[in-house]
Amino acid sequence: MSDTRQNPSRRSFLRGAPLLASGALAACGQAQQQTTAPAVETRQHYKWKMVTTWPKNFPALGTGANYLAESIQAMSGGRLEIKVYGAGELVPASGVFDAVSGGTAEMGHGAAYYWKGKHEATQFFAAVPFGLNAAEINGWLRYGGGQPLWDELYAQFGLKGFPVGNTGVQMGGWFNKEINSADDLKGLKMRIPGLGGDCMAMLGASPVSLPGGQIYENLVSGAIDATEWVGPYNDYFMKFYEAAKYYYYPGFHEPGGGLSFGMNASWWSSLSKWEQAILTAACMEEHAAQYEECQANNGEYLSKMVNEHGVVLKEFSEDTYDSFGEAAAEVFENVRDHSALAKKINDHFQA
Repeated sequence: MSDTRQNPSRRSFLRGAPLLASGALAACGQAQQQTTAPAVETRQHYKWKMVTTWPKNFPALGTGANYLAESIQAMSGGRLEIKVYGAGELVPASGVFDAVSGGTAEMGHGAAYYWKGKHEATQFFAAVPFGLNAAEINGWLRYGGGQPLWDELYAQFGLKGFPVGNTGVQMGGWFNKEINSADDLKGLKMRIPGLGGDCMAMLGASPVSLPGGQIYENLVSGAIDATEWVGPYNDYFMKFYEAAKYYYYPGFHEPGGGLSFGMNASWWSSLSKWEQAILTAACMEEHAAQYEECQANNGEYLSKMVNEHGVVLKEFSEDTYDSFGEAAAEVFENVRDHSALAKKINDHFQA
């Protein structure tokens, strides 16, 4: 695997993590008997499967799943061993939720708005139009009551969810024509998931759901007229600039594009406190690192696309953005009508 996130101090930490963890546990062992690691000889060795919605080894997203697996194995001294499967290798990208919920795989890596068809409220744990940015959603999840709501929602499906990355404010997308007003969106076939897609539908576009690995071919063939993905760093490797000329910003649909790690709840509950702590710590470390990787690389790859590939960078007009906002307000009302839990999560998030 090509490691685009080489960091000697990070790698050194991971290699030394088992020793650090042992020292820390020994220091607080008498005060916290219930959370100490079991004796070494009784620790079980696990071989788990992680299925993902991303193309295998795709920069920042696919490789993020790889880094997470490596971190878990390193922190556990090799006792928690995880094999990562890219989209389509074990299950389709769209099948990750069901695979983990049903126990085909122990864990999955993706973005919660892909599971809109399971429950409208899943989207609040990824990104929603004009929602929270990366720092704000972190605060909501950890200290604002967001994580308990996520736990309540996922418990219905036999899952335990964690944040495991954020791409930051996303770009508005790639278009094969200029968008000067909301009228230019009418009839446009655009790949855009979640509530952002619902907003586009309100404005007369036709949102299309496609996994990442199928977007390029559909854009090249003309099956779709536009697509959003992430930002310059990720979009560069998808080579969308070969099929669409206009690159719009900023994205109203994802002010902070959150990624998530999901584990089968029965597997999670069967683990020791030590094993659960390893998984939690690895998710938190990857959650920070993945966001930092995107921020470190976006500028360089935006310059490459503009200067080397002739991409035309465009800003949505104020009138167009106002139209996005009006559509979003209506979309959120539809979410509230879905169920009592969707209303509860929407209202908490909005507040």
